[in-house]
Amino acid sequence: MTDVQPDVLWSPPPGRESRLGDFLAHCSRIVDPAIRRYDDLLAWSVADIEAFWGVLSAYAGIRWHHQPTEVLASRAMPGAQWFREGTLSYSEHALAAAADRPDDLAVVAISQTRPDEHWSWSRLADEVRRIRLGLQHLGVGQGDVVAAYMPNLPETVAALLATASLGAVWVSCPPEFGADSVLSRLGQVDPVVLLAVDGYRYGEKDVDRRDAVAAIRAGLPSVRAVVHLPYLTQEPMADTVGWSTWDLSASDGLDHQPVPFAHPLYVLFSSGTTGLPKPIVHGTGGILLEHWKALVLHHDLGPETRFFWFTTTGWMMWNYLVSGLVVGASIVLFDGDPGFPDRGTLWRIAAEQKVSVFGTGAPYITASRQSDLHPMELGDLPGLMRQVGSTGSPLSAAEFRWVAEELPGVQVNSISGGTDVCTAFVGMNPLTPVWSGEISRPLLGCDVAALREDGSQAAIGEQGELVVRQPMPSMPLGLWGDADGRRLREAYYDRFPGLWRQGDWVTFTERGSCIISGRSDATLNRGGVRFGTADLYAVLESLPDVVDSLAVHLEKGDVLLLFVVTADGELDQSRVDVIKRELRARLSPRHVPDSIVAVSAVPRTLTGKKLELPVKRILQGADPEDVASTSALADPGSLLPFVELARRFASREVHGANHNGEKESPSARGRT
Repeated sequence: MTDVQPDVLWSPPPGRESRLGDFLAHCSRIVDPAIRRYDDLLAWSVADIEAFWGVLSAYAGIRWHHQPTEVLASRAMPGAQWFREGTLSYSEHALAAAADRPDDLAVVAISQTRPDEHWSWSRLADEVRRIRLGLQHLGVGQGDVVAAYMPNLPETVAALLATASLGAVWVSCPPEFGADSVLSRLGQVDPVVLLAVDGYRYGEKDVDRRDAVAAIRAGLPSVRAVVHLPYLTQEPMADTVGWSTWDLSASDGLDHQPVPFAHPLYVLFSSGTTGLPKPIVHGTGGILLEHWKALVLHHDLGPETRFFWFTTTGWMMWNYLVSGLVVGASIVLFDGDPGFPDRGTLWRIAAEQKVSVFGTGAPYITASRQSDLHPMELGDLPGLMRQVGSTGSPLSAAEFRWVAEELPGVQVNSISGGTDVCTAFVGMNPLTPVWSGEISRPLLGCDVAALREDGSQAAIGEQGELVVRQPMPSMPLGLWGDADGRRLREAYYDRFPGLWRQGDWVTFTERGSCIISGRSDATLNRGGVRFGTADLYAVLESLPDVVDSLAVHLEKGDVLLLFVVTADGELDQSRVDVIKRELRARLSPRHVPDSIVAVSAVPRTLTGKKLELPVKRILQGADPEDVASTSALADPGSLLPFVELARRFASREVHGANHNGEKESPSARGRT
């Protein structure tokens, strides 16, 4: 099967050295001289995963306290056993640079709530030591859960490392979560200590969280103490331990409790759009190894680089960002509104802080392009930056091209993975070209494939379910409280027994690259032809009048519905004609919707993902409270227009006819 070759937007610069190139040469010497290209290295890494991870752990210089007896004792999925009997410490690796480069910069923190901060490695280590002593004073020990209701601050980073140094388990929620949202997560893991701020500033708006902290504490009987970090104000909070008054007992140094490879490091939560968020338990060694591989070999990070990703403490990318310390990089944190005072905020931070690898969610890149932003006007970005990373949702070809045109020579690094593994399955690397709209390759050690519904392997160019066929060290240890593993198996393994099903549509190309086409549980199926939503969104959001969009297919009646957010909130017949014409010409007649409705906002999770399946279920008549927890939504009110539309569907006021130019109700703000 052939396909049309897209534009090459980036190629490895001749003569540029990379850490991946060094590792490839290392493997060529000690494993097989036939390993000469990235594809050779990738093939070996999945043909002999045990050898690959063994070689990588040695090359990375993992600091074992007790050497493992074997790399992979069991390949079972779920239940793989990695590095049996090996013990190590995540915090020890994250602070290793403090001994060699104590005065170098470790953390830069940009905040809209307080002045910016610059922490050296020695300052970071001192803060970790102090917090560790404070946690010990509060009785925290190995296996206890420490929870944070804190923004993306250096103190939060230090608290994670202090927790890990005790062998305790970390979990965090950002303060933009309300009390109910926090309790739906933390109530599942029984933390013994809660670290919290009193509020924060988002752009020009002050958000007081003192009442929320009190409500969270009241809902968590397991919490022995709340430790308050003054952030929005300097006023103490009642019945809390002050951050600056923690126990400061004398200590000769910072200890790091070694733990087994599979000891829990932290718990991450799924988005929680249907029912309680899943508490996903990640192991110490698996995260350490996987993040070292991804950050060093794929992002080319090291001691001379600065790493930034726009994230909150409620998204896995925060944990990924913190691991920049593990590879000796300086990390750049931001807490605030990325749209204040304008859309250029994050690009300015990247220029001012000399960021080497800049990461964000795909919607920010879309918004930058639609705002006619020119990042090069905001600072010397191409001279400093090597990669622009994007994740959270598929990045369209238009966004790929925009980055390439606006930042010449900078690699576009679209990655796709998940909270479930706290890493990516597919992404870019310094040795492989970037094609417009495509993700270059699977990451090393990721045995991914596309499967048909019957479990057979999809052909090149054919869309299929993304599966992982062999274990990865960062696959979750389990779900917290899921003693028999039933919930874990239902979530990832029941569809294709023995294989990890990620829940994404993927197509692999003749070039070895891939295209992620959206969630498989939100598949559009018109007339028996199945297709993902990403291609449709890419066309829509390249149109100047369309700001955002969401598509839903209702099997009853074979109706395809399209919801659009327009720049001015209007949707007249001429715009509808343009949308239909572009979808028909650039995709196919099957992509043309039966009904187009303007809405004020597309419902998204707190991490920016569109709520396609919950909207579909609401339109099919389900109770909104049964399909989506409002605490998981960025805008809880964004579902209300769809509830109204569902009522009108039921009364046949809205149906599957094509757009007729009539005005919709104010609640829906659209036409069909």
